[in-house]
Amino acid sequence: MAILDALLHLDKYIGEIILNYGTFTYFLLFLIIFAETGLVIAPFLPGDSLLFVVGTFAAKGYLNVLLLFVILVFAAILGDALNYWLGSYFGKRFFAKSKLIKREHVQKTEEFYRKYGGKTIIFARFIPIVRTIAPFIAGVGKMDYKTFFSYNVIGGILWVGLFLFSGHIFGGIPFVQDNLTIIVLVIVLLSAVPPIVQFLTRKKITT
Repeated sequence: MAILDALLHLDKYIGEIILNYGTFTYFLLFLIIFAETGLVIAPFLPGDSLLFVVGTFAAKGYLNVLLLFVILVFAAILGDALNYWLGSYFGKRFFAKSKLIKREHVQKTEEFYRKYGGKTIIFARFIPIVRTIAPFIAGVGKMDYKTFFSYNVIGGILWVGLFLFSGHIFGGIPFVQDNLTIIVLVIVLLSAVPPIVQFLTRKKITT
């Protein structure tokens, strides 16, 4: 419940972090995005919603949006790179022993690879859980690192840019400010749509 409360009230928590830590907030945000994309055991951390919310704080002048963009893109790219090398080193042995990662999440990610190939690294950025597991699977499958890195950079820039600047653009609108919790919930729900659609489609095919 604590995680759910944090996800739905990110504005409150981010506001407290800015108030208590000042410029150190940039480093804390870097760590969150880095961990969410770089550690296969941390798919529960906020991603899309966090980027949007910090964008709204930048719109109010509490944070520098361009500095945020550079720092968080770097965090996203570095996180995926770490995840790739962890996958390359530990391989499938990790999933065989780990009780933290559900097998269906791995299967869902593998299906994305079969459908989209290397572009999965880009598309996965916009899908929770898959975003965290995809670079690890790329490492397990020994994807050519130059190919992986190019998709990693493109995906990181698009993902951070879309949600961060959306928050920055719309964050100054009174309606958005007054209903930020609802908007965060909508973002979380919309992020869950692709996996649900894929699940229903797969179930329809198998029945």
